[in-house]
Amino acid sequence: MSMAEKNNSKITIYVLSCWIFAAFGGLMFGYDIGISGGVSGMDDFLKKFFPQVYERKSHAKENNYCKYDDQLLQLFTSSLYLSALVASFFASKAATKFGRRPTICMASIFFLAGAVLSAAAKNKLMLIFGRILFGIGVGFGNETVPLFLTEVAPIQHRGAVNILFQLFVTIGIFIANLVNYGTSMIHPHGWRLSLGFAAVPAIVLLVGSFVITDTPSSLIERGKDEQGKVALKKIRGVNDVEVEYQEIVAACEQAKLVKHPFRNLAKAASIPPLVIAILLQIFQQFTGINAIMFYAPVLFQTMGFKTDGSLLSSVITGLVNVGSTFVSIYLVDKIGRRKLLLQACCQMLISQLAIGAILVTNLEETGTLDKKLAAIVVFLVCTYVMSFAWSWGPLGWLIPSETFPLETRTAGFAFAVSTNMLFTSLIAQAFLTMLCTMQAYIFFFFSGWIVVMGLFVIFFLPETKGVPIDSMVERVWMQHPVWKKLF
Repeated sequence: MSMAEKNNSKITIYVLSCWIFAAFGGLMFGYDIGISGGVSGMDDFLKKFFPQVYERKSHAKENNYCKYDDQLLQLFTSSLYLSALVASFFASKAATKFGRRPTICMASIFFLAGAVLSAAAKNKLMLIFGRILFGIGVGFGNETVPLFLTEVAPIQHRGAVNILFQLFVTIGIFIANLVNYGTSMIHPHGWRLSLGFAAVPAIVLLVGSFVITDTPSSLIERGKDEQGKVALKKIRGVNDVEVEYQEIVAACEQAKLVKHPFRNLAKAASIPPLVIAILLQIFQQFTGINAIMFYAPVLFQTMGFKTDGSLLSSVITGLVNVGSTFVSIYLVDKIGRRKLLLQACCQMLISQLAIGAILVTNLEETGTLDKKLAAIVVFLVCTYVMSFAWSWGPLGWLIPSETFPLETRTAGFAFAVSTNMLFTSLIAQAFLTMLCTMQAYIFFFFSGWIVVMGLFVIFFLPETKGVPIDSMVERVWMQHPVWKKLF
């Protein structure tokens, strides 16, 4: 009998509201990714904090590929990721010790503080400090929300429920693009509104953290067995949860024997998910997605769209991003994780090579693309974003959250989050400089990585669809041609 047959569950209003409220953690993160690219292109913002970039940007014959190359401006974006990186390890401890729900609550409070400080910034210091608070919020949210969603989801819908996180990330990016489009016309304080609106998803998450229940795994792991059983009945919408309850209790007994989760990541059962979690996150960044999303407005300006046109183009890519994430919610538990990843490798590779080829042959350092070619580039960026959004985007968070055994789950996932933040910040910090030196060849750089990723999936990534979280070792790793050698 498969687990899905033994574990019965109904999707009630309460169950749905738990999923949606928690997923607002993704909206916070997405809003932030989307807002920083737009704000750092706003003239009022640059005049106030980065006058030298503004000077360079406003010169008529500017170099298309280099106009935003400024280390401090890049630090404005990447300081958030560096603080999120450090915060995710503290969040891992908090999620184990206090539970998933209080950690989600902490995330929203840090993020709220960041929004207030950034919106009120008078100087660079306040600005960067606000970013750091945002970062702590993101670190806590990204560590806890995907785990929360994976732990509360019924097995037959686990992929889809976890992907709500990524869906909300894409919605956040999209809303941020719309907000930037509106605020870029409000002078001189439009950018303050952009940064301040980040408080909205944080407030929803804060309220939500009092509505949702903690996950049964987390409650039982902390010795609250009765509350755990009550929570399990609530999130399953049925009263007969004995089978699943016993499985969680067994997993928790196993986890209690482990005193040092971080040390235990070196044991056989945790090595495959750890290697995969870290590599998935590195690869997710080396698809070049953040480069494209962060700087879509800048990228489109480089191709010679004017400021409004470029915000409009990023709204189009934003919509594609949201729409395609629904594709993966629909397919991930039907066709599985591997097929989505491999299909996307092919589609992304073709789009990247084509974008690179067009830009290398047609875009000079100064001057613009002709209208037809520019439209083709926007179309190619869309096909690229589309395939990322139904594969590497959501699955980079889903697979690490469902493959670790309970005893190393928060510790292992902290490595995934911190790797993501480290590489996001490296790419954020380096991208504008790389764009300036490699110019359009940067797309070939990312294409090379996509080939490596495809090979990795073929040889090292097993299918985890429909496998209970607590039976991964026996049913996945011990059966895999490469990973079984560890056991």
